[in-house]
Amino acid sequence: MKVSSFYPVVLTNEVQQTADFYVRYFHFEVVFEIDWYVSLKLGEFELAILHSSHETIPAGFRNVQTKGLILNIEVDDVDELYERVIQKAKLPLQLPLRNEDFGQRHFITSDPNGVLIDAIQEIPPTPEFQQHFKEEQS
Repeated sequence: MKVSSFYPVVLTNEVQQTADFYVRYFHFEVVFEIDWYVSLKLGEFELAILHSSHETIPAGFRNVQTKGLILNIEVDDVDELYERVIQKAKLPLQLPLRNEDFGQRHFITSDPNGVLIDAIQEIPPTPEFQQHFKEEQS
């Protein structure tokens, strides 16, 4: 099977507000927009925003807001992003900026729907965690 794309879709009643959030704070670009759906891109990465009542959603799942989701965004300078979106723009801080032994410097904020966004910069893991990493497969 050849996969040509794979991306999350956030279900919300606030399509435009949610799309504007990702454009403003994380520099996504709008590639398709209608009142009930917005497709966003950030380089090769995609994110879609869909109104939770839309008819393309199976009836039993409509009007349910996205919950239990964390979007990870790996960046080359998490401190710069933290300063820009937390200190200056005052986005909600759900987890303070910190280093993790498993090889991440990160913080967590959230979008207007409460979807968590984990902003991550890779750092070297401690020796205890290094042994758990598998070799990358091509």
